[in-house]
Amino acid sequence: MTRPFLRWPHATLRKPAAPVEAITDEIRALWDEMIDAMDAMPGVGLAAPQIGVSLRLAVVDASDGRGQAVRMANPEILHESAQLREHEEASPNLPGVSAVISRPRAVTARFLNEAGEIEERDFVGLWATSLQHQIDHLEGRMYFDRLSRLKRDRLVAKARKFS
Repeated sequence: MTRPFLRWPHATLRKPAAPVEAITDEIRALWDEMIDAMDAMPGVGLAAPQIGVSLRLAVVDASDGRGQAVRMANPEILHESAQLREHEEASPNLPGVSAVISRPRAVTARFLNEAGEIEERDFVGLWATSLQHQIDHLEGRMYFDRLSRLKRDRLVAKARKFS
C-alpha cells in the first residue's frame, strides 16, 4: 500500500524537506513504497514530500525496462552541464497539466545511497531532468515555479478545472 499524493498547494509541498540522518530499515521501506508509487503513476522519479513525508529522499528510474531505480537521501547537485535540455514535465501533485521546462542536460550529484555510503554519480538526459525535478520538490518548489508568472498562473488555473 502506498500513501496518496498530496494535492498542490499542500504546505508540505512548499517547504524544504528535512535532511536524513541515517539510512535505516524504515528509510529503505519508504524508498520501496516510493518506487511502487512512482511505477504506479507511471513516472520516472518521486520525492518523499510528494507523498507527505518531509524528508530529503528521492528515487529516480528513467530506464527503459524499469527496475533500475536509484535510491537517494540528501541528494545535491555538484556540477551541471552548460548544455540545456527541454522536457515536458508534470506532477501527480497537480494533475492534468504539464509544461516544457529547460534544465541542464547532465549533472553530477552526491547523495547517501541505500548502503548509507556517500556516492557521486553522473546523470544524463531524462535521468538528469528527473533528478533535478525531485531536488526541486525537496526544496519546496514545483516544476512550474520555473515558468514566468503569467505561464505559471495560466497552468495553475487550468489545473483547477481538472480538480
